[in-house]
Amino acid sequence: MADSSSDPLSGMDIDALIDDAATTADVKTLSAFGYETRYRLVRLLVEADGAVRFDEITPYVSVSDSAVSHALTLLCDAGLVEKRKDGRSRSYSATERAEALVDALIRTR
Repeated sequence: MADSSSDPLSGMDIDALIDDAATTADVKTLSAFGYETRYRLVRLLVEADGAVRFDEITPYVSVSDSAVSHALTLLCDAGLVEKRKDGRSRSYSATERAEALVDALIRTR
């Protein structure tokens, strides 16, 4: 048996650290970055100055409008993008979480 005084995890609340709900939410968020189009959309929104209308987003990615719409829905579900409706128009913006994750990726390259 290992000496518990040298155990780096001793004294930690492991159950809180690996909480199932938090782990599920984090994996969902990170997996949203798993496709180039979704990552490009998040980067675009992080760099934008405020909310961006759907029709302003689509020229910057080389996929169909329906693929962009689907990607934005997944990013909203993952907590990386917020959507606002104004009549028939939709606009999107990056969340604080998206900004922090993109910043961490940039800083650790």
